Amino acid sequence: MQVHWFLPTAGDSRDIVGGGQAASAVDARRPPDLAYLTVLATAVERLGFAGVLTPTGTFCEDAWLTTAALIGATRRLRFLVAFRPGLLSPTLAAQMAATYQRLSGGRLLLNVVTGGDSAEQRRFGDHLGHDERYARTAEFLTVLRGAWSGTPFTFTGAHYAVEDATVRAAPSPAPPVFFGGSSPAALAVAGAHADTYLTWGEPPDAVAAKLAAVRELAGGRDLTFGIRLHVLSRDTAAEAWAAARALLGRVPPAAVAADRAGFAASESEGQRRMAALTTGEDLEIAPNLWAGYGLVRPGAGTALVGSHAEVADRLAEYHALGIDHVILSGQPHLEEAYHCGEGVLPLLRDRGLLKEENA
Repeated sequence: MQVHWFLPTAGDSRDIVGGGQAASAVDARRPPDLAYLTVLATAVERLGFAGVLTPTGTFCEDAWLTTAALIGATRRLRFLVAFRPGLLSPTLAAQMAATYQRLSGGRLLLNVVTGGDSAEQRRFGDHLGHDERYARTAEFLTVLRGAWSGTPFTFTGAHYAVEDATVRAAPSPAPPVFFGGSSPAALAVAGAHADTYLTWGEPPDAVAAKLAAVRELAGGRDLTFGIRLHVLSRDTAAEAWAAARALLGRVPPAAVAADRAGFAASESEGQRRMAALTTGEDLEIAPNLWAGYGLVRPGAGTALVGSHAEVADRLAEYHALGIDHVILSGQPHLEEAYHCGEGVLPLLRDRGLLKEENA
């Protein structure tokens, strides 16, 4: 596996809230300034994480600009840059990515986020419906790769028409495309175009079913798989669950009710699946898999909670299902990176489960 961390470009805190998807959620006790993000990025690199996911959203700092500012402060850390394909030209994105690869020494990964919230898309002038956005993403990725091909690429589709798309020099290596989504439209795009299919942290049986669906849609095309989770890892399970209870204890009950209603009405299939995991009496929905984050936090709503050995065990189980990339986070991100980096990564390394990038 490759194990990555998360760059909190909407701000960091000691609480579950602060997801960066709504203005009320942004917690500025640790604003996402360059000084803090540099401290976090350099710590994550020293701890042995392979890369960092940088999110996209109205209330996040721009992922391209933020990570580019961190290139010089890091040596080998890779940057998984999230962006919305409908908001810029695919040829321009190809040019940006090629430049980024040269400036960073080949450390760019692309996280293509089609967008599951029409209200947020409209803020950027995008008025397409859910399935249309995924159809546009498929065309976007076709043009992106065509522009990298080394031969002028001409394409006419329902959403894009380009003539002789190309870049000054093809990126070497071409940045891998990470792509997520749970709807039928999303899975079809993943099967046809993704290098790595990303899923949020569902119980192992549900993850196995999604991976099987994407493999079938890929029709034999080679691709890898990743999972996005929060983590609360401690020396003992009791300490980890105490930390989880403390996080939940600081969540206002009114926020839970309001956010649950909003998540249930979401047009994002992935968000609905996350919300559904919080409706039972027990938030531990599988061994060491806790859905407490999903009560109030949009996006990834589950965390691995337990001793370092238990967290390593669960990650090994996901790896056995076919998971190649793990993207973790925790509040606050600096402290939780140390808990996980010093407690879990050595155990995975001793088991031979980490790729050289994490050495």
